[in-house]
Amino acid sequence: MKLRLSIALVFAAALTRLLPHPDNFTPIGAMALFGAAYFGRNTLTLAIPFVSLFLSDLILNNVIYSQYYTGFTLITSWWIYGGFALVMLAGWLLLRNGISPGRVVLASLTASALFFLVTNFSVWQSGMMYPKTGAGLAACYAAGLPFLKNTIMGDLFFSAVLFGTYEWAGRRWAAGQKVVS
Repeated sequence: MKLRLSIALVFAAALTRLLPHPDNFTPIGAMALFGAAYFGRNTLTLAIPFVSLFLSDLILNNVIYSQYYTGFTLITSWWIYGGFALVMLAGWLLLRNGISPGRVVLASLTASALFFLVTNFSVWQSGMMYPKTGAGLAACYAAGLPFLKNTIMGDLFFSAVLFGTYEWAGRRWAAGQKVVS
């Protein structure tokens, strides 16, 4: 039951990316953290957050934002997936000794910072908007700061929803099992 619930929560979170939302207010960081916390011991299930991110990206890039791409778009940036993997690793490290509200908040804030650093570095490194200097990198990060607020709020919100729903449902299920047995 818990595995099915975990999978359903991750895919449901990924589907919310398809709904209208403020810029960067997405479940990406929360999906990575939740996956690290509940799928981290099994390499097969560890792929579930990546698959859900990939499938939602396919729909976003080829249906919702298709006007921005020429032809079918498989992956827009490997940096996003690298950042996602880094967030999963951080989540595993921060949550491996137990899951508590405080640890989830810390992991969520760490996820926001890591994803911001990786994805904005990619804009600077791969793009032509900023000179390839320290000042250019600093300007790139400064330009991304307004988006960081929504990233933090989205990571905190979706982490609360994913972890909270899982814990609530797990307790309800356990209480139901005690009554039956």
